[in-house]
This record gives sequence, structure tokens and C-alpha cells, in this order.
Amino acid sequence: MSPEPFTVTITKETLADMYERLATTRWPDEISGSGWEYGTNLAYLKELIAYWQDGFDWQVQETAINRFAHFRAEVDGSGIHFIHERGKGKNPIPLVLLHGWPATFTQMLKVIPLLSDPKDHGGDFTDSFDVVVPSLPGFGFSDRPTGPGMSCACMGEMIHTLMTKELGYSQYAVRGSDIGAEIARHLAHAHPESIIGIHLSGATPLMGPPPADLSPAEQQYLGAGQMWMMTEGAYCMVNSTKPQTLAYGLNDSPAGLAAWIVEKFRAWSDCSGNVETRFTKDELLTNLTIYWATGTINSSCRVYCETMRNMSPSAGRRIDVPTGMAQFPKDLVPAVRAWEVRFYNLRHWMEMPRGGHFAEMEEPDLLAEDIREFFRPPRELMD
Repeated sequence: MSPEPFTVTITKETLADMYERLATTRWPDEISGSGWEYGTNLAYLKELIAYWQDGFDWQVQETAINRFAHFRAEVDGSGIHFIHERGKGKNPIPLVLLHGWPATFTQMLKVIPLLSDPKDHGGDFTDSFDVVVPSLPGFGFSDRPTGPGMSCACMGEMIHTLMTKELGYSQYAVRGSDIGAEIARHLAHAHPESIIGIHLSGATPLMGPPPADLSPAEQQYLGAGQMWMMTEGAYCMVNSTKPQTLAYGLNDSPAGLAAWIVEKFRAWSDCSGNVETRFTKDELLTNLTIYWATGTINSSCRVYCETMRNMSPSAGRRIDVPTGMAQFPKDLVPAVRAWEVRFYNLRHWMEMPRGGHFAEMEEPDLLAEDIREFFRPPRELMD
């Protein structure tokens, strides 16, 4: 069955239920003057929830989202939602953009037109891409898995089927960060003949004992990664071990869902402690409303657990597909080049002047230009 056009819609009944739950939130206490030290700040969350109830207009966001070309396709027995924006330049390169957690496909909305229609956004028409933005399985408007095993590797196979069998691309490029980067690594390892190149942000995790010949910069990087896991990585341990337990609270309380997700957007972005210097309330709440309405917080968190239990064959192995990397200074743990060359056929390395984990939302222009630069002809990526 070929992909079918799709319209993003949330029913009035679902929204009414959400607003009723927001109005009856049972607020916890907070240590006076603690700010964000213990987690999501109470005063800010109350402000955000009040706006969610009285200022946020989902219909406006829905209309903006539906300006893009949306589709659904049946892939390996599961429905996948995706945006497919055709490039307006000459010989556009097929490019799939892969989001991570706790984002949705809306992470990519700012960067899509910059890549599909560069001439209309200050670029060269020869740099255009056919842009495909899936909602990962278990996220947003894609189906939630009904059985175990939906790891990053499994998601990668579904994305490959979508790009080759459903959309007919024999070769395509991949851009990913977070979970999307792990999927990109799997695709490059499992289907190198189909992958023009991969463009990544973030660091490649250590798999197994560290090499004996680490440079001082690599030692510092791995130490920073360990410290980050101790201070910021609790979500990852929960998601990787007991996601079901957390899901009961997050799936029942939209305020609890907001607290869990917004704290990550603040901590992982280049916002100097003020999340709204990088994301508007409307952007934060659009992402949250999709999670709430689709009931996908459990299935999205569960991918960590499934990936730990079903490790990709590409984990820890060198990738020979041409690779470009854009490192943003306020990402979780910015990587060092000496570390990444161990794992990739690294053709392009860019250290950005600003930006964090959600680069497509924070710095769409910087990221789009770097993607264009990496994939720009006549670069012979397949040699």
C-alpha cells in the first residue's frame, strides 16, 4: 500500500480532557528559593500550565503544522507518520531527518524549508533536498509498538524500508541527533550501499572498556561524560530499565508530563537557564500536546530499554560511510574530534559558535548551512 496523505488532527474531546486535568493539577511543595536546583521550578511550571490552559491555541499550531505535506505509510505492519517535502532545486538529495527524545517531528519544522527550498531562504537552489521527517515508531502520530523489541536498530530498518520501498529512493542521506544519531549509525552500518552520508550532532557513547591510547582531550571528554551521567542521566537509567513504572504518572498528568520534558529542554539547550530564550511557550506546548494527545510518552521512553536489550550490531564499530559532524557547545557532552575519528569515516567537522541539543529548533540556519556544506556537490561522498 502506497503512502496516504495525512492531516494532523487532535479531537476536541481529547483537548477538553487535557484542559480538565490541567485545571485540577495537584501541585507538590518546593524548597523556598531553590530555583531549578531540585528539578523543574514550581513557579515556572505554574506559569506554563496557566498559559497552556488560557493562552495556547492548538488550532493555530495545527494549521501551521499542516502546511507541510504529511503522509502515513504501513511499514512492516506498523503505521509511520512522516512529512515529505520535495526539494525545489535541481536534482535534490533525498534526506531523512531523525529526531530524538523528548522531541517529536516538530523539532524539524524550522529547518525543513531551509533545506527543501534554499533559494527562497538566502541559499543556492542547487543545495536543495527532498526532506523526509518521520515520527519515529512510538512517537507522535506513528503507531505505538504492541510488542517488545522496538530498538533503534529496529527503527532503522523501518526507516530504510520507508525510504527505499515506500518512497522509492535507492540512495539517501541521513541527519540525526540523540536517538536519531543512533538510528543513523545503524543505517550506515547495515545499509552502506544506500546511504550517501550521515550528518550527526552529539557524542558517540563509549561501548565497552576505553582504548588504551586515549589522548588527554579524549580522557577529559570521557570523564565529562561520566560526570554528566551522574548529575543529569537519571532519566536515561529510568528509561533504560523501568519505563513502565514512570509512565503511569506521566500518562495521567499533563502537568507531570510538562515537568518531565520541559526540564530537559532547559538543561540541554543553549539558554543560560532561561528556556524561553530558545523556545517559545507555543513551541514547548506544541511538543507536549502531541505527546499527551497521542499517549506516546511510554512508548517513546521505552526505546531506551529496548535498545539496551537489543543492541545494534553497529554499536562500538567503525562506520565507513562518509560522516559529517556539527558539534554545538551546549549539547549534552560535546564530543572531541580525536574520539569521533575512531568510529567514523569523518569527512567534515564543525564546531558551532552557539546552540545545544535541539539544534534544528535552536539554530536552524547554522545547521542547515552545515548540512548543505557537507552534502554539497561535487563532494564525492561515495568514493
